[in-house]
Amino acid sequence: MEIISQKKLTPAEISEWIQSEPVQNEWSFAECKPSQTGKWSHDYHRYPAKFIPQLVEKLLDEYVLNRDAHINDPFMGSGTTIATAISRGFFASGTDINKIAYLISKVKSRPIQPSLLKSKIQKLLARLDAADSDGLFQDTHALSPLIPEKHYERIAYWFPEPNIVMLGKILAAIQEEPNPIIKDFFTVAFSHILKSCAIWAQGSNKPIRDFKKIPAEPLFAFRRHLKKMEQGNAEFYAVVPPAVRENPEAFLCLTLGDARHQPVESNSVDMVITSSPYVTSYEYADLHQLSTIWLNFAESLSEYRKAFIGTSYKRYENPVLKSLIAQNIKEKMSAVDMKIAKEIEAFFVDMQSVIEESYRILKVGGRAAFVIGNTKLRGIEIQNAEAFAECMQLAGFRLERVIAREIPSKILPQKRDEKTGRFASTEQADTEAYPIEYIIVGIKEENT
Repeated sequence: MEIISQKKLTPAEISEWIQSEPVQNEWSFAECKPSQTGKWSHDYHRYPAKFIPQLVEKLLDEYVLNRDAHINDPFMGSGTTIATAISRGFFASGTDINKIAYLISKVKSRPIQPSLLKSKIQKLLARLDAADSDGLFQDTHALSPLIPEKHYERIAYWFPEPNIVMLGKILAAIQEEPNPIIKDFFTVAFSHILKSCAIWAQGSNKPIRDFKKIPAEPLFAFRRHLKKMEQGNAEFYAVVPPAVRENPEAFLCLTLGDARHQPVESNSVDMVITSSPYVTSYEYADLHQLSTIWLNFAESLSEYRKAFIGTSYKRYENPVLKSLIAQNIKEKMSAVDMKIAKEIEAFFVDMQSVIEESYRILKVGGRAAFVIGNTKLRGIEIQNAEAFAECMQLAGFRLERVIAREIPSKILPQKRDEKTGRFASTEQADTEAYPIEYIIVGIKEENT
């Protein structure tokens, strides 16, 4: 572990340090199989740039000593930090502006008594089997499809008609469940299968239709994934401490909201562990659009995008970029693409606010670990890690450690089109996105 001196580093010193940091193989977890990175509840739902639990576990092992620790993640995403903290009996708090992420995080971190879940799953599947049958008593078990009318045009754009009807029936059956925790569990399973049941190009992180694709049959896909989630829940339930099983709500404070405003008191958190969104974070809204329209989470996708951090919709009247590194990135991009330059400016203004909020909520002696990768847009190097490190120092943190890691297991598009900056297939792309990422660790040494 490399500890930096007490003096503040200049932007040049920060950049030199990060760029010269060798890759630490033990932080890449390349030896882990999908069954290990997807253990417990970690494979409930596909998610771009998904954290692996091994990374969070290693950070907790190295930095958290007390048994009643409070762990925070301002960008919960798929809930890996939250679920990992809960598995150890820690209190976990966090936010996400993305309604899908909030739903996944809630379900992923909430162990359910296995026999109760088994009974509920059997009842739901029996209901769907009865509704799907062609038998004599079909009318007795009739289930009217629940299809959001205002999004029907968009749904029809992605799904064949038979799948629309069956998905609507599954959603209707889920809505009959009176237990909100079980209903959320079922809803996550429903959300997960949508891409498989659509003509969304297999394996694509971009919203592209593949008319040659044969979409999965919804009831088969739903049944299969529910069983997988049931097994994951049983394993998760077995590892969480008894106190968490008995009263999970006492260990969780998760909110749908802005990362710049955490729902916790000042000086109350032992460690912040998070991976922020990236400059083009509006792509997350696009990637989750099937779930957004089916679950009726937004009036329109364009409106939904506007809430995401650092999007092109954001404009600040008097933006103040405190980081000289971020200012330099923005100025270089301004000469190439003013629109992207404004997005970069909005992104880093938002990020410095999140970092300042992390400093507020941490106890003295607490640490924040921000996981971020560098990339290139329109030929300009976007030094996210360097800018984050400088923002942390400006917020009051002492920069303590930088860990460079390869990301072989991270579910993240690895290539970009250099002209547009958009994620692209490996064949179409001409620049790498985030083959290496950095964990920037800072410590709060005093209240300010």
